[in-house]
Amino acid sequence: MKKIRSFAAIILAIITVFGCMINAYAMPLENGIEELKKQFVFGEGPKVGDYSVDYRYYSPVKENDSKKYPIVVWLHGMGDGSSEGAQVNKSNVAFWASDEFQSRFISSGGAFILAARSREEYNIFWDNSMIEPLRAAIDDFIAQNKANVDLSRIYVGGYSMGGKMTLKMSIAYPEMFAAAFPICPAWSPSDELASKLADTPVWITSSTRDPLVNYYFAVSPTFEAIAKSSNVAEDCRFSTLTKVCYHDGKKTSSSHHAWFAVNYDMFSIENKDYPYMTTVNGLGEEVTLTYPDGMISWLSSHTSDYDGVPVEGTGNITPDSRTDNLIDINGIGEFFELLFKAIASLFKF
Repeated sequence: MKKIRSFAAIILAIITVFGCMINAYAMPLENGIEELKKQFVFGEGPKVGDYSVDYRYYSPVKENDSKKYPIVVWLHGMGDGSSEGAQVNKSNVAFWASDEFQSRFISSGGAFILAARSREEYNIFWDNSMIEPLRAAIDDFIAQNKANVDLSRIYVGGYSMGGKMTLKMSIAYPEMFAAAFPICPAWSPSDELASKLADTPVWITSSTRDPLVNYYFAVSPTFEAIAKSSNVAEDCRFSTLTKVCYHDGKKTSSSHHAWFAVNYDMFSIENKDYPYMTTVNGLGEEVTLTYPDGMISWLSSHTSDYDGVPVEGTGNITPDSRTDNLIDINGIGEFFELLFKAIASLFKF
């Protein structure tokens, strides 16, 4: 079985190489996604080693506001961090800055959205060198907004290579994140690393037809590994899309684009069931999503005991460990990711 999975992983890696190529106030959804994107402003974390992480962020804080708000850390996929601001402009995460979606954050009625960017101008696609700079950027953001940050509600999510980094960050620093939501994550942790998420609720979303991150050999086994060692399996979720559509029901250009379901909080534009999607928990039981309780409500229901103390280092993921590959197959994925980086530097993917 391991040989079969390794062979499939090689094929998956090859396919990936050649196939991927001011505080703001919330606004109504009717204003459109482009107007919502304008609510995100620039920020940058401190330099750690060779790199810093810049980001665009949305703030729910109003004048004379003493409320405590969650932070949602959003991590882009490969190619969507190619320039400053691309991580917001190339996804629909800005929907989460709307009045409607902000109101779904239980207890606070809003949340910070911190959309971080990997240094793709240096051909860095959320690899291990960015773990500590990203942590430093989050710590710095917390320090700057400490009067209004709910430390018990810091969440991390992202898609494709950002899904990879979502898993890595939540494994590296499980004490920091109250929940994680990787989408079509382009990496599978070993069972040992997956066990670091034993107390972290995780919601994975993926498509059975994903041409880049294989559902059957990569994503589904990842969820199984997490659920197997989880102490909160009933709170973990796995959403499967058999066809990937936008929230209005139109088919996306690729079945890899499962993040559009998450960007619209797991419901259709008519507030009905998202098309072609089913959800189970970590016990294998079917979960029925009832409007308006989607991803945002699920995140809001989870808290941690995080004390807000900044840390240095890469936590449970050691910089020299073989964790920076597409999936955990004894370094084969690492080889193909390095190959992709070489191709990307030539053709500017």
